Amino acid sequence: MSIVSDFNEYRSRMNDRILGHENKVMRRFYNLDSHAYEEGALSAKTKEMLGLIASMVLRCDDCIKYHIGKCRDLGMTEGEFFEILSIANLVGGSICIPHTRRAVEYWDALLSENG
Repeated sequence: MSIVSDFNEYRSRMNDRILGHENKVMRRFYNLDSHAYEEGALSAKTKEMLGLIASMVLRCDDCIKYHIGKCRDLGMTEGEFFEILSIANLVGGSICIPHTRRAVEYWDALLSENG
């Protein structure tokens, strides 16, 4: 397996486990999160890019991977990706550098698997 397939398999398995429980709050939260990124006044791609910046600044590696994948699915280019990383580092400071390394590693793995 790879870091991309490992991440996606784990995320899917654990989401199924969490959403399989009869917890109304968790189900509503997941639903809200999914709907927030739909097309609206901002495009879905723009919203995912904003999610990626926020995830970088908040230093959540799982969120970073998720948003990189979604952004790639929505046509984010490598140029856009590196500009996002630059904004995230500007806003978040040097503490974001290790997350930037892992983000680039994930991006490269995503590109090598999906072309």
